[in-house]
Amino acid sequence: MLRILVTGFDPFGGATVNPASLAVQKLGNMMRGNVQVIAREIPTVFGKSAKVVQDAILGLSPDAVISVGQAGGTPGIRVERIALNLDDARIPDNEGNSPCDSPIDPTGPVAYWATIPVRDVVDEIQRKGIPAFISYNAGTFVCNHVFYSTCNFIAMKNMPIKVGFIHVPYLPCQATAKEQAPSMSLDCIVTALEVALEVVAESIAVD
Repeated sequence: MLRILVTGFDPFGGATVNPASLAVQKLGNMMRGNVQVIAREIPTVFGKSAKVVQDAILGLSPDAVISVGQAGGTPGIRVERIALNLDDARIPDNEGNSPCDSPIDPTGPVAYWATIPVRDVVDEIQRKGIPAFISYNAGTFVCNHVFYSTCNFIAMKNMPIKVGFIHVPYLPCQATAKEQAPSMSLDCIVTALEVALEVVAESIAVD
């Protein structure tokens, strides 16, 4: 049996919903064939978010960790390829923290590559008729913070765990309050994440 931890951020920036959290909750804690999916909501807070993911890794020993975040303005599912060693907040997090030009780990490498099969994930999501693309910039807010911190934690502990990060668009209900902002239905987001889980599970089985 394979075990995949999937995390989604709570609402931030004054919003009342976050499609990342809603989609992850829809996935739920369930079995999909020989894959156990474990869903966790995490806080949009520097430091605390990474600690929640790390504690879950230690407690669950998953085969893969996929974190999901909202990227307002993105026109499709963004599968991130690079985690950068930098915190540089455009807005405060949910506890008012606003780091500027700060390394996440002063002794860590400049960046990490995602270890899930990024291109395969994108290709399979596209085959479902859902817009998706590879992204080379996960930003410098809490999403990238969690992505880099998770990669760094696993590397430092030499754990055989695949790591990935996926950004999702606004929901239609969010986009109506924006000017010409792209959006995607929650059902499409959930389907895309289900496809990503299947591709990642297959890659683990092959390895």
